Amino acid sequence: MKARVQVMLKDGVLDPQGEAVRHALGTLGFDGVEDVRQGKVIEIALSETDADAARARVTEMCERLLANTVIEKYEVELL
Repeated sequence: MKARVQVMLKDGVLDPQGEAVRHALGTLGFDGVEDVRQGKVIEIALSETDADAARARVTEMCERLLANTVIEKYEVELL
């Protein structure tokens, strides 16, 4: 089973990388881009076959390592 984790900064947390991308897009002529938020996507291949157990395991991975839950939120998708 595979899982995809999307990690993003929480709303209200300053995103300097997103701001740099927004600025660069404007410089390249892409007008009208008001906001950019940048995050990361992590794909994990698991030997687990039970969906509930897999989700629980990936959630624990997020809580312990993959996301800084003070400033980041995450979403787990089983594929």
